[in-house]
Amino acid sequence: MSKTRPSAIRRGFVAAAVGALLGSGLTLPLAWAQQAGIKRTNLPQHDLGIPGREVVQVRVDLEPGVAFGDHTHPGEESIYALEGTLEYRIEGEQPLTLKAGDVLFPAGTIHAAKNVGSGNASELATYVVEKASRCSHS
Repeated sequence: MSKTRPSAIRRGFVAAAVGALLGSGLTLPLAWAQQAGIKRTNLPQHDLGIPGREVVQVRVDLEPGVAFGDHTHPGEESIYALEGTLEYRIEGEQPLTLKAGDVLFPAGTIHAAKNVGSGNASELATYVVEKASRCSHS
């Protein structure tokens, strides 16, 4: 990993990421438009034991060299790198490189990502949102 913040990136489990997000409850708007070289797979949403909240997960696959631009979410987000090499730019910080098993919590910051590897890269984005909201990502 290149220049990392210990509080932002950890090797770990997606379950830990969800646990850190449970109190957020903020709505997640459309962050990216459908774009060539990016495949989005929306996984089943699941109600939580917290009234009015659900967990939303999206698998995002990026072809080599493909990037999605600056965006933000009003709530918490956890990104778990599944494969490949992703470079994340978080506003006001040095770029971070994620490899399989790395976790990132961009916590309401403007951020962007790019597949900087020679093969495909994939991530699992996890959100805890108000049940009435709907998430959509590319």
